[in-house]
Amino acid sequence: MWIDPIVEEIHQVRQAHAAKFNYDLHAILNDFRQRQSQNGRTVVSFAKDRPFGSDVEENSPTAAHAIPVSN
Repeated sequence: MWIDPIVEEIHQVRQAHAAKFNYDLHAILNDFRQRQSQNGRTVVSFAKDRPFGSDVEENSPTAAHAIPVSN
């Protein structure tokens, strides 16, 4: 099996980063969030603030499977 050296390097970096935080997922994600906030780029949230099903158009193929939203 052929081993891609770039993918292998990514795996090594990821492994070293996880080991740095004793493989604690919360600590790893906190580190990523901290790095992201220091990056200076705008962070976008894709959290839905619309009621369930409101993003389905009436004529879309999935409209037949949508649950109607009553107000």
